[in-house]
Amino acid sequence: MTGNERKERSENEAIKILAPQILELLKGVHQIELQNFTMDVGDLELFIPMGSVPSAPVRNNASPARVKPVELYAEEYVRSDVAYPAKVREVVLGATKSSGGSRCRSVAIGGATTPAYSAFSGDANKTPAIALDVFDMEVQLPRVLKENVSEVMGDPAEWARMNVRKFGADLVTVHLTSTDPLFRNTTPREAAKTVEDVLQAVDVPLIIGGCGDPRKDSLVFSEIAAMAEGERLLLNSVTLEMAEAKTLEPVARAAERHGHAVLAFTGLDLNSAKELNRRLYEYLPPESIAMDLTTVALGYGLEYSFSIHERARYAALMGDSELQHPVISASTNAWGAREAWMKMAPEYGSRELRGPVWETINALTLLLAGIDIYMMMHPAAVLTLRDMAARLGTPESQYPAGVRDWVGVRL
Repeated sequence: MTGNERKERSENEAIKILAPQILELLKGVHQIELQNFTMDVGDLELFIPMGSVPSAPVRNNASPARVKPVELYAEEYVRSDVAYPAKVREVVLGATKSSGGSRCRSVAIGGATTPAYSAFSGDANKTPAIALDVFDMEVQLPRVLKENVSEVMGDPAEWARMNVRKFGADLVTVHLTSTDPLFRNTTPREAAKTVEDVLQAVDVPLIIGGCGDPRKDSLVFSEIAAMAEGERLLLNSVTLEMAEAKTLEPVARAAERHGHAVLAFTGLDLNSAKELNRRLYEYLPPESIAMDLTTVALGYGLEYSFSIHERARYAALMGDSELQHPVISASTNAWGAREAWMKMAPEYGSRELRGPVWETINALTLLLAGIDIYMMMHPAAVLTLRDMAARLGTPESQYPAGVRDWVGVRL
């Protein structure tokens, strides 16, 4: 017998002696962790069973051998609707004749009791309202936007009429850009005359946009609030900067006195939104306040904007009264992204298509976060948003046959 044979025989005898002792020590142990362990192996053979394999008998409390599944597990889906303890307040925009105004209808926003599209019925599937923009002066617009409104630019009343009659706007947003002290610095009285002309041209509710200067906006909003008493306008917007400039109170009191609502604007900060709302509660009932939490363009932080809106909605439904307000989204901010309108390499596609798609994606993304009202511009984006909102809001009983089996479709 050679030396190697004697060594191998000795090792086998040692294993026979030690193995029972090791197995006795390992009774009830399901996992072993080895440190500084090495193993020298020659040819290592792996056996992987295919198909069903009979289970090996269970010995020494060991787990039974696992059988590889050959088909998907059949599990029944049981829908459970979650009830939330609170709801979003409802804000009514536009007053009809019976309510002291001249609008043909009012638009009620808010009132949600569940997150958007989280259920198959009820207010979770409520279609958002859409407001189309009008400017009180000629402004620089991308060509793809300008070609739709070029014949009415410079005439806010006609522009508003086109938005309602041709594009089916639920509301009209009048941007009083000319009031900016750095532009034309038009007077509050001139701005009020513009709004009066638009009120006479259309009979849908109006959103009145300022120039962003806290002092000038305060004067303009106060003048317009008095001129359009009872029309239930949405004054867009009031900010914490106005509070610092001591101009928030005059606007809020004017809105309350003359029967209007205000839009509280903050920049992607829920604590700031809550603070601004607390300040407004001193002068206005909560049912006269809507929120703009800021919409950021695709490619510039849209995902963060979505998370802010979603957090606000869940907080409201869980009982945070300072966030229980309907939310507005300016999806037109998508046009602030240069990729939406500038000339780029051919692989980016034509600007005529790219711009509307950019606005559409902005709108559809925040639709899932529960937006109540949109400010939009391009007709194609409006049509797409309406179509998708209608599809998402379709009751389950009206789904086409087989739609639930989409996961099993083979392409």
